[in-house]
Amino acid sequence: MTEPLLRRGADLEYETVEAADGLEKAVLLNDDHGAPTFAIRRFVLESGAEVPKHTNDVEHEQYVLAGEYTVGLEDEEYEVEAGDSLLIPAGTVHWYRNESDRPGAFICAVPNGDDEIELLE
Repeated sequence: MTEPLLRRGADLEYETVEAADGLEKAVLLNDDHGAPTFAIRRFVLESGAEVPKHTNDVEHEQYVLAGEYTVGLEDEEYEVEAGDSLLIPAGTVHWYRNESDRPGAFICAVPNGDDEIELLE
């Protein structure tokens, strides 16, 4: 049986995401914390940052927390802002671009386990 857990925001550690300059990630919860099914991560997309086109082996559900930035999904571009949600099915080509003067932030939930990323550019 899984035990309840509280993790404080002050305890989060952010790391640079190698695939993109200006993108940082903190793991909020995953199987290391006893979460049996999903991992929840928080990303910060700095002003001027771009994440190249890529695919992932697993689905992503995202919720925009702050800022405004562009998300590419397959052949479409979307301007997103706080309160917007995204479903990115496994294998979907996607990318990010922050042309605003403020950082963007989003929560991303994925199934626990390996998530192979394939850069396309």
